Order: sequence, then C-alpha cells, then structure tokens
Amino acid sequence: MWVCGALAVLAASISAAVSIGAVPVPLSTVWGVVLDRLLPGLLTPDWPVGHAAIVWEIRLPRALLAALVGAGLALVGAVLQAVTRNPLADPHLLGISSGAAFGAILALLHTGMFLGFATVPILAFLGALGATALVLSVASFAQATSADRLVLTGVAVSFIVMALANVLIFLGDPRAAHTVVFWMLGGLGLAQWAHLIWPAVILLGAGCWFRAVAGSLNAMTIGDETATTLGIAVARFRLTVFVVAALVTGVMVAFSGVIGFVGLMIPHIVRLLTGGDNARVLPASMALGAVFLVWADVVARTLLRPEDMPIGIVTGLIGGVFFIWLLRHRRGIRS
Repeated sequence: MWVCGALAVLAASISAAVSIGAVPVPLSTVWGVVLDRLLPGLLTPDWPVGHAAIVWEIRLPRALLAALVGAGLALVGAVLQAVTRNPLADPHLLGISSGAAFGAILALLHTGMFLGFATVPILAFLGALGATALVLSVASFAQATSADRLVLTGVAVSFIVMALANVLIFLGDPRAAHTVVFWMLGGLGLAQWAHLIWPAVILLGAGCWFRAVAGSLNAMTIGDETATTLGIAVARFRLTVFVVAALVTGVMVAFSGVIGFVGLMIPHIVRLLTGGDNARVLPASMALGAVFLVWADVVARTLLRPEDMPIGIVTGLIGGVFFIWLLRHRRGIRS
C-alpha cells in the first residue's frame, strides 16, 4: 500500500512540476498533452501549441530526469550507509561524485566525444570507480578501516579529485568553462527524451540487485563479524556494492551534474518512517528521493525566474541545515 501511495505522490509531484513555471500550464493540459502523445487520437487537442511544446519537450523530460537522479542518489546513499555502517556516508562525502565529475569534465573539455554520446557517462563512471578505488586504497594504506575513518578518507580524496578537476577547467577552453562550472553545481536544463534511457536502465538494474541483497546489507549494518558468520564474503560483497554504487553515481552525475546531500538526507528520513530493514528502506528512499529532487528543481527554476538556478545550490542549502541537525541530534550514533 505504501509503495502505491509513494508512486501516486511521485506522479502528482511530476504533474505539478510540469505545470509550474514561468508560463503556467493547467494540470488538465499537462495530462491532455501526455495522453495525446502516448495515445494519439484519443483526445481532441484544445490547448495552445506552445503549451504542448513546453510540457512535452522541456518540462516533462526535466521532471522525469529529476525523479531518476533523486531516486538513484538516495538509493546509493542508503546502500553506502549500510555497507560502511556510518550514518554520514553518501556518494558526495565518499568522493564518488567528485570522481564522476572529474571524468565528465575530462570528456567535456579535453578528450572530446570519441565514443559518441556515451563518452560522458562512460568517463563519469570510470572517474567514480577510480575515486572509489582511491578511497579504499588510501583507507587501507592509512589503516583507516573503521567506518568513520572511511568517510574521512572519502572527504580527503574528494578534495584532491575536485582540485584536479579544477585544474582541468583551468586548462580547458575558457568559452566552455562557464558551462562546466554551471554543470558542476548541478542542473537539469539539458534533459532530453533520448537521454532518459541511460539513467532509467541503470537505476532499474541497480535497484533490483540492491533489493535482492537487502538481507546481506542488513547483516553488514550489524558488523563484519556477524556478516561473516552468516556466510557473506564481506570484502568481496563490499567491493561489489561500491562498484555498483559508482556506476549509478557516475551515470546520474553525467546527466545532472554534481548534486550533493540527497544521499545523506533521504535515507535518514526514510528510516524514521519505515525502520531499519533495507528491504523497505531502499525502495522508500528511491521514492522519497525522486519526490524531493522534483520539488527541489521546481524551486531552482522558479525562485529567481527567469534565471535557472543550479539545483545543487538548493540541495546544498537544505542538506547543510539537515547535516547540522543530524550532528546535533544523532550524537549517540556509533559506527
């Protein structure tokens, strides 16, 4: 029942997001345009052509991309918090997002689209995977194997990778640097129907796999010793989780830029509502993350209209306040 309710809330949020903007579009027109495109001839169009273009070509793909990215980042955050046993873990703090940004910037400013449209997603994934490997290697070298030290290692690696990314921007074409800087702050303005298949397929595959191993994730939250006694190959399982998390993060960052704090906030809110069982936490995090980012995008594109504010600014402000609240009220959490 709650899954159906979450999907209904998500559908209503996307409908409202498509309706709201510099040019308001009635909800009846939104649904009419969608039905007319999906089932041609079912309705007799009685809306302006301009409204149809706004709904189908601009706002609907943008809202759907926001939902996919929000769901993906929230899913990865919930998984990383479980596998590291640290409530502050998320793809941004562990350096995965920074690695994905590095790969995407490398493609946009230096290598060119040598693999066609897939160049940015592939290099973003490789960057995220490289950053993940670097975090694990540094943690092993520094003997920082505890959950809290792993997050600190991720923060340090994130600063290093972002510094290297800034070097790429400095050495790149100044005319393209402005676009890349806006992209680094997060934005969904380039959403297109042809782009949605990538994050949708990756999110569906990763979501199904993570849901299938929810029991193993529950065991990991108790401790490595307990997970080992239950027959889980802890090191291999954790590495696999990090690789899949890097894949999801890399693809999401490739199409939306760097959007922080979604993976940190949403799983905490979900656990307050559903408890700690990852069989419920993971799908609920995806649903709430999708709804959250849809509305964050509405705020980003309407707060200073007609200017389009980077969505990372909105999530950063909200996430920073939430982070402070978390530090104040969850001091008793131990890794």
